[in-house]
Amino acid sequence: MNRISTRAALRVCANPFLPALLAASLCGAAAAEEPLSLFGAELEVAGFAAGEFRAFAEDPGFADQDDRHVEPSLIAQPEFRLFWDRERLTFIPFGRYDPADHEGRTHADVRELSLYVERDDWDLTVGIGKVFWGVAESRHLVDIVNQSDLVEDIDEEDKLGQPMINLNLLRDWGTVGVFILPGFRERTFPGDAARLRGPLQIDTSNPIYESSAEEAHIDAALRYAHTIGDWDFGASYFHGVSREPELVRAVSGDGRIVLRPRYEVIDQVGVDVQATLDEWLWKFEAIHRSGHGDAFAAATGGFEYTLFGVAESAADLGLLLEYHYDGRGGDAPATTFDNDVFAGVRLALNDEQSTEFLTGVIVDQREQDVLMLIEGERRITETWFAELEARLFLNPSENSAAFENDSHLIARVSRYF
Repeated sequence: MNRISTRAALRVCANPFLPALLAASLCGAAAAEEPLSLFGAELEVAGFAAGEFRAFAEDPGFADQDDRHVEPSLIAQPEFRLFWDRERLTFIPFGRYDPADHEGRTHADVRELSLYVERDDWDLTVGIGKVFWGVAESRHLVDIVNQSDLVEDIDEEDKLGQPMINLNLLRDWGTVGVFILPGFRERTFPGDAARLRGPLQIDTSNPIYESSAEEAHIDAALRYAHTIGDWDFGASYFHGVSREPELVRAVSGDGRIVLRPRYEVIDQVGVDVQATLDEWLWKFEAIHRSGHGDAFAAATGGFEYTLFGVAESAADLGLLLEYHYDGRGGDAPATTFDNDVFAGVRLALNDEQSTEFLTGVIVDQREQDVLMLIEGERRITETWFAELEARLFLNPSENSAAFENDSHLIARVSRYF
């Protein structure tokens, strides 16, 4: 799944998002069939290219939204790595091209561009990177280093690359990570004409910062992680500009009511714990945050119970249940996960095609909103994959009425290198 496809590589190289000289050098190497050496290092090229169709059953809820029922797009994420003895240089650009939406879904980002140095008891990453913290399935509370890319998806799973200096001290009693984050990335939002947006347009060109340093604010974080037997746990601290903006009503230059993102400086302490006990996988995440008005706590916890070899087959069936609590007040950025239950089923056929399905619902206990999620993937050949995703907004309340007409299906075919 990590070998280069010459045709896909050349398609990526034609992408105008890549600087011309860098694209020419890297893509020329990618087109080779044998491993290459560059600057005395071994060059590895991987990644994927995909064609995607997103389909909506209903007309949009707002007059200025894109009225297409089917939105085709192309995605490319090549991965270039240079390996020395114990050093690695990584470059991972990302781009999506929607032929009919150049100002909304068409976008690009550098997910990673970093130098990694490894030694016996420490490692160091310098550049643009991605870090993931957390254990829960349906909400990642403690994952705060990277900014969410909501143009890609509103589920906050896709992240922008973050400038960082990350030093990890590797000890028998655990790993201590120190992060210096020089440069803030603003959250991306669906464009003015895009689906899956609210009733008011978001003025991303005119954000509000609590700090006078604005996007030049230097954030910092610490993380401790360790494994003892069947238990994995972590503790983290973050000080810096909140990745969650508060959306403030304002009047634009042309007299429209819009929302301006307001970014405040926060302090967040987080813990995450996972226990693997036979068929049970117990998960818990919690945070305490100050800086958005009154300090508040939030937590997500639950389990996944796996039935191995269902009906004497090779398939495994996982049963998932998680609960979300969030005690933030009205001064903090809004969230839908204040009192919600997630229940799901994961089916892994464990066949040659690596077929998997996941379906679940998130139910708001207060408003009775229901979000239904369906995901499936299957390997077509050694390098081609097919994926289906569906997101259904059921029984929408006032809080989720903006998405009432936005239930959709995504079909994607990917070629991995």
